[in-house]
Order: sequence, then structure tokens, then C-alpha cells
Amino acid sequence: MQIIKIDPRALNENTGDARQSKSSAQADALLLATVKAVGIIQPPVVSPQLDGGNGYIIQAGHRRVQAAIAAGLEEIEVLVKEAANDNGAMRSMVENIAREPLNPVDQWRGIERLVALGWTEETIAVALALPVRQIRKLRLLANVLPAMLDQMAKGDMPNEQQLRTIAAASLEDQKEVWKAQKPKKGDTAQWWQIANGLSITRMFARDASFGDDLREAYGIEWADDLFGPADQDNRYTTNVEAFLGAQQEWMTSNLPKKGAIVEVNNWGQPELPKKAERVYGKPGKGDHTGLYLDRDGKVQCVHYRMPEAKPTKGQVSSSISGGTEGETTVAKARPDVTQKGQDMIGDFRTDALHEALARAPISDDMLMALLVLAFAGQNVRVDSGAGGALYGAARFGRHAARLFTGDGRLSFDMDTVRVAARAALIDVLSCRRGMSNSGVVSRVAGEAIGADRFLPNMGMEDFLVCLSRQTLEAAAKDVGIQPRARVRETRSALVEHFVSDAVLVHPAALFAPDPQDVAALLRHGDQGKCGDDETTIDSPDGNGDADCPADDEAPADLDDEGGALNDRETAYGIAAE
Repeated sequence: MQIIKIDPRALNENTGDARQSKSSAQADALLLATVKAVGIIQPPVVSPQLDGGNGYIIQAGHRRVQAAIAAGLEEIEVLVKEAANDNGAMRSMVENIAREPLNPVDQWRGIERLVALGWTEETIAVALALPVRQIRKLRLLANVLPAMLDQMAKGDMPNEQQLRTIAAASLEDQKEVWKAQKPKKGDTAQWWQIANGLSITRMFARDASFGDDLREAYGIEWADDLFGPADQDNRYTTNVEAFLGAQQEWMTSNLPKKGAIVEVNNWGQPELPKKAERVYGKPGKGDHTGLYLDRDGKVQCVHYRMPEAKPTKGQVSSSISGGTEGETTVAKARPDVTQKGQDMIGDFRTDALHEALARAPISDDMLMALLVLAFAGQNVRVDSGAGGALYGAARFGRHAARLFTGDGRLSFDMDTVRVAARAALIDVLSCRRGMSNSGVVSRVAGEAIGADRFLPNMGMEDFLVCLSRQTLEAAAKDVGIQPRARVRETRSALVEHFVSDAVLVHPAALFAPDPQDVAALLRHGDQGKCGDDETTIDSPDGNGDADCPADDEAPADLDDEGGALNDRETAYGIAAE
């Protein structure tokens, strides 16, 4: 080993240098300025040519030699060393890594050169102080398209997940995707789009429940994912159909008692049998077990409970008869109108009732009778007593305010009373399903004032879809439409028919009340009235006497027949007359 002075132009480039990527123009300019200012501080390393020439080959310091030539130096000092057995391949690799980390492409090229010279992966890992797994991971770049490698060598690198996807694809697929996604000159590559175009579904061995016998029967071969976490089993296969088939056969052969294979929905959740109740805690002795495959192809287990079968009328239960022989299952017929349809009918009735209360001609005696009737609705709550108040006072207060003058005196004419009564009735009476439903009184009121003619056209898709097949076909025959083979076609024909001037009002939507409901309302007149100690009259369930005492606990102020009024109520009646 010696130091000599030599013209930098006489030195030969080493074609096997580990760093093949070009440095940036800014780094080259900075190095040139340093050489011009202070010269070359650390001499480049060269070695004599081995092919019989008299020149020297640069082993380390290519950029320093180029900077010296650019600076116009006539001579520079170089350190002459004998070439190693591998022609300096490992020395070049180590020297470049120590100065500045090589990009993965240059590392891969250097490793492939060492392997070609007889180095093993283990010895390369020891020499470079890298894990063997990292060496194998870098060698996967041999499967990357050369055009992509050139782009990566410019410093435009994908992330590890994207690189794993690209390296796992075939060169033909990489070529097609690169042709479509190749960046323009000076731009960076859209690696995420390239990876998406090359992504392949993988099924991992760690998720497999089957053994080697089924694996061989289905022809499944495992490949090792070197990019995966080191503490997991990263073997995988891209033969998705074979993997899922082996999993399905394993589930069929290993079904537990009261077990079944269940399907999954679009969200990867198990579809349990109808009326089944999922058990999230510890399953009981009579519970069922369902096996299914999740989105990763892994066998999952779910427990569920089926409801007890109720014997039909005239049928002996299996627990009594000692068996299930002779039991039959009766299919539940679809109602003429679904629950959603009933909700829509309630909305239609309420809107029609409110419009009739606002616009239909109503006599004064009928108006006052309806007002009394409205407060008997099951959606009305009245708290009586000295300090009692009507719920929703803010709403009813605006109607009462119409009956007062500006100075606070009660003064009104009959027209004002009519307007206030109509507005109050609109707020009270309702046919909507739910807690605001007034019950039978709203339908009685609607029939009394002719609210049927205010009902809207129900011949629309949203309502017709709530009707059963029989009801749809009956409605079609009523308007002269021949029922179609499919329910959807019949419904479309009805919608097309009623979209013009024709109007459909379903009979179930008419206001005529059920006679049984009216009879139930009339029975309230035969029951005893609530006593003075009762502070609320609240009937949210529609029975009208939730807080009244039972018949056998009638107040003492009723006579023996139980229907006579007490003295105070009689006085109120005389005053009313």
C-alpha cells in the first residue's frame, strides 16, 4: 500500500462500483467547491489493473476524482492497494454504506454481484451487519421490472407494503401496469396506483384450520412473505378458491353438536337463521353453534339461540306427545297492509282530518261537540285540581289568547270562537300511529265532518309496496287493470294509472271507525267516574281509565246502581243548563 501522485484523467472507472445511482447536481456542486477551496483531503483508493494493463482502477472515490478533473487539477494523491479476490466488491459495498446509506436498488445490485462472486446470504449479512431476512428481502427486487428499478434508483421509492405487492407480481403484469402508470419525465411515480393494479389476494397459513392432508388434496403450495412481521407465520397462497374449499370441507367435517355452517352478508357478518337470537356470552346447553368464514378466510364461530316452537291450535306439543311426529308448520300470511303502510295511513288520515277541520263546513253545535270529543282522545292528558294545568300549554295558550282583548279581558265573538275551536281541534286530534294517536275519537270526528274527501291519492310506489299481492290484484281489478304475473309489474301498472287524474283511496284508510272500538268507548259511560282525590286522568294505552279505581272500589258518593251522579256533579249540570 502506497501513496502516489497521478493525473486524475489517467484513472479508470470501476464498472462494478456499488453506487450506481447518480448523485444530485447540488451535491456535485458542493463537492467541487470544496475541492477548489481546500483540495482533496482523503485520497481516493485505486488498485492496479488485473488484465495486464499498466493503469489503475478506482476502488473508492469516484466523485472525488470527477471533482478534481472538473476543478482542473493536474495531479492528485491516490492510495494504491492490491485488488481483493472479489475485485473489491465487498470493499466498495462497505465503503459506500459507511459514508452514506445506499438506496435499496444499489444495495440489491451490490448483493447480487457478491452472490455471483460466491458469497452466501449469511456471509453477506455478517459482513454488512444486516439480518439475513433483510438480505433476502432486498434480493426480491430481482423480481421487479428493470424500468421500475431505474425509477427507484432516482430516489423515488415506494413504501414497504407497495414494494411487497409489486415484487410479488409477475413481470408481464408489472410491464402492463407500468405502461399505463409510467410517470412523465421529472415526475414521481404513483406507486399506490401501481400497487393497486398488481395487488393479489393472499390467504395466509396462520388462518388455515385444515391440515396437510387437505392442503395436498387441494394442491395448495405455501410461499413465504419476506416482507411480513418476523414474529408471525408469513406463509401464504394466492390460490384463493382452493384455500376456501379446504376451509369449507374442514368445517363440514368438524361441525359440533347442534352446529351448522352459516352464510355471511356483504359486511362479513354471519347471517343467522330467522328468529335466531345471537348469544354473546357463554353459550347454554341448548344453544346452537354456527361456523362461517370471515373476509380473511379464517374460520369463525358464533353462538345463537332459537325460539321454542309453539304448538298450533289442535296440535299436541312434542314435550307432551313425546315426539314431533305429525307436527306441521303453518306459514304466517302477510297482512293486507304492512306496519309501514299503517303508519302511512295514519299520516294520511291526520292530514285529511286537519284539512277538514280547517276548511269543511261545521255547525256550531257539531264544533263544540267535537271539541269535547277531542279531549277524550288517548293522546290527551288532563291534570285536574286547583293547580292543574294542561300539558302543552304553550300550544293551547295561543288558541285561548284569541278570546281575550288587548287589556286582558275575556271578550270574543262567535267567529273568533270558531277559529280558536278549529285550531285547538287540529292540535288535539291525530290519527298518527304512536303516542300522538287520539284513538277512535279522531276517526269518529273525521267521519262526522267528511274528512274522507280530503284524503290524498295513495296510488304511489311508496304506499303500494306496503300492500299484499291479493290486495294489489283486487285494487287492479277495481280499476280495470289485469293483474300481471309479477307483483312488481302489477304495482307499476297501478302507479302509471293513478299518476294522472285517477285517485286511489284504500278502504282501510277511510275514517269509518271499527264498531268494536266505538262500543269500547261507549262502555266508559257505564263505569264509575274518578273521585275527587284523583289528580290525573292519563290514558296513554287508550283504555281511558288507567288511573281510575276498579269497579269493586267505586267511590262512596255513587248510588247503588253505580251510574248516578253525586250532588256536586248534578249541581254542575243544572248550572250548565
